[in-house]
Amino acid sequence: MNDSLQDYNQVDVLIVGAGPAGLAAAIAAKHRRPELTVVVIDKGAAPGSHALSGAVLEPGALVRLLDPVLPGWPESDEAKGVLLAQVEVDDVLWLPGHRQAWSLRLLLKAARLLGLGYGQMLHAGDYICSVSRLASWLGKVAREMGVEVLPGFAAADLLWDEAAGRAAGVRLVDQGRDREGQPQRNFLPGETIRADFILLAEGCDGLLSEKFIAKAGLQRAGEQLYSLGVKELIRVSDQQYAKFGMHRVVHAMGFPLWTPLSGPDVFGGGIMYPMGDNRIAVGIIAGLDYHYHDFNPQNALALFKEHHYVRQFIEGGTLVEAGAKMIPEGGWDAVPRCPESGSIGKGNVILLGDAAGLVNMLKIKGLHNAIESGLAAAAAMASALETPEQLAAAYTAELSRAGVEREMAAARNFRQCIARFGTTAGLLLAAGGRLLPRFKVGPDYTRMTNEAFPRRVPTPYDKDTFTALTRTGHREEEPCHLLIGDEALCRDRCLASFGGPCVTFCPAGVYEKIGGLPRPANPSNCLHCKTCQRKCPYDNIRWMVPEGGEGPNYSTM
Repeated sequence: MNDSLQDYNQVDVLIVGAGPAGLAAAIAAKHRRPELTVVVIDKGAAPGSHALSGAVLEPGALVRLLDPVLPGWPESDEAKGVLLAQVEVDDVLWLPGHRQAWSLRLLLKAARLLGLGYGQMLHAGDYICSVSRLASWLGKVAREMGVEVLPGFAAADLLWDEAAGRAAGVRLVDQGRDREGQPQRNFLPGETIRADFILLAEGCDGLLSEKFIAKAGLQRAGEQLYSLGVKELIRVSDQQYAKFGMHRVVHAMGFPLWTPLSGPDVFGGGIMYPMGDNRIAVGIIAGLDYHYHDFNPQNALALFKEHHYVRQFIEGGTLVEAGAKMIPEGGWDAVPRCPESGSIGKGNVILLGDAAGLVNMLKIKGLHNAIESGLAAAAAMASALETPEQLAAAYTAELSRAGVEREMAAARNFRQCIARFGTTAGLLLAAGGRLLPRFKVGPDYTRMTNEAFPRRVPTPYDKDTFTALTRTGHREEEPCHLLIGDEALCRDRCLASFGGPCVTFCPAGVYEKIGGLPRPANPSNCLHCKTCQRKCPYDNIRWMVPEGGEGPNYSTM
């Protein structure tokens, strides 16, 4: 038995995922009920190593989390290293071409005055935040309160008690199998952790979360849609950093992803945030409902960096870190619910943060809702100590009381309008999205065509350098965790129709054509973004969790 787990085969609270949602739940639960045994496991090497997201945070939920447990926290060095600066200059830009940049701030202010959803896109007063540092810091706070935070432990399956109709615990991944799946000399079977309460906070498209949704019969009223965010951290000169400023954030739409009427048409846009120490984060977020068979978000990022507005701040800079992450964009209708009770979970198991899909695309962020979901989970557990099977219902009621349901419902049709009608018409219709009926849209993988993306970069994007700067890694001898279901589909349909797009869209170059067929040739490069699972045009790839402690190792993203 692994020494780190020998005392935790039976616990009160088991949280899967040491991101902001899971750690917020752990801290709040331990504060409310110090006697509870609270354990957090995470597949990453440390809290924060897999945390990569939008870096603008509404501070209210964090204040509610930390004020009761860490008085004076805003003045601490840790807080100042996480909440880097308050947003004063909020540049929301429309880029009609590769040189022009028009501010949309006045239009968005007018939208706010008129009560339109687009007014939520303004970020002045929020905080520029390093999400990996936030998770690392919250992990430290949790440990100091007595929470057991155990990184490097990957969960493979949920143990379901059929007789009781509830989850009994979680089984961890086996350690020490070879590439064929046979036990090696150092083999350790995956241990079992049993718990009264199980909180799934794995992030977007988590393996355990999706297994639970299927096992418990949860249903989504609308399709979950996804985007892929790719981000670089660039160290620039003193003059460039001073010109950009420590209190400015940029959210841009238009070039290179979308031009009304003439095309191209990919929903998404570019971002720029100052991250301290002369570093600027530059990224592209692209909706995975795009239809171009050869589209690569990293090539779009290269084009964005060449835009006249962007280039002035980063030209000649040094790339110091990189990362990629999938984002759930389907909104409130895509949150999985129990069909009988309407709860976001079932019995003693609930879904938090991105695992539930609590991202508000009108705000272009969900970090505050992730922390809010942790607070709601803690309150729900405190009220259901004697009746764990009531956790899901209590949690859903707490989310509603916290205003998360109201906020998410206001953006209910935003992303669906765009997926159904395209970016140009969809943005116009989404202005009145709350008044429109629910739109049925298909999964992202069904949208691909043989049309080519019309904009080209002079040279292909350097994925090798990008991947190296994520500091990702996996044990070379372990079984491949990326499974292609039917090779005949790849050979007879995907290659003929689309040319094997996984080779292009995977941000880490995991897939290559070997013997004429796309294969996961470089699984050790995997960034755990799971784009391949959601964008393979024949839904023919499955991401399985590898051994614990592997994957990317972000530190300041």
